[in-house]
Amino acid sequence: MKQSKIKKWLIRFKNILLKCLLIFFALTIAQVLFLKFVNPPFTPNVAWEWAEALIENEPEKRPVYKWKKIRSISPYLRRSVLAAEDQRFLYHNGFDYTEIKQALKSLIMKKKLRGASTISMQTARSVFLLSSRSFTRKMAEIYYTSLIEIFWSKQRILEMYLNTVDWGTGVTGAEAASQKYFSKESWYLTASEAALMTAVLPNPHRWSVLHPTPYLKKRREQIMKVMHMMPLL
Repeated sequence: MKQSKIKKWLIRFKNILLKCLLIFFALTIAQVLFLKFVNPPFTPNVAWEWAEALIENEPEKRPVYKWKKIRSISPYLRRSVLAAEDQRFLYHNGFDYTEIKQALKSLIMKKKLRGASTISMQTARSVFLLSSRSFTRKMAEIYYTSLIEIFWSKQRILEMYLNTVDWGTGVTGAEAASQKYFSKESWYLTASEAALMTAVLPNPHRWSVLHPTPYLKKRREQIMKVMHMMPLL
């Protein structure tokens, strides 16, 4: 009798778990499909920073977030982010296995961890998730990366990336960054300005567009050498 009750409870638990998983998949797929056509009014990190500024009563800390269609963003910037962040963007399925292998090799041989995130992975991270370094968040990033690669075009992924990527404290997206650092709309960025903006992306809170170090200047030159070879999306 006791075993029968346990068996019934396990079956019930299994059914509940299955229903929860189905609901989760349905909601997240609907979320990704919705954002295929609708531009997000904010990102999780922007919302969090707004809430912090409101709670602390410090309006000057409110993040700046301005959406721009991809065709209204400088071609130099579109090409430079591909050159610096993900040169195989058009050819992978969201995960660059060549970069992953290089990262693992670097970790094994040099005991040094290097990034292997694609533009798709970074987009999934900035559009759907809060900043953290937990294992759960990484799994969620992988899951959302797979979804956006299935349901969005590469152009839509790049457009989302350019508008939601962290470009420094309180600055989200290309338009806000362009206006803050160069006092102009992102369409009017020059090749040099676009390359410098892109050069800080690996660590926008440590490096400064306004006060570039010799390393950043060198990185800018490297980006400018290859940006013209990148496709224009």
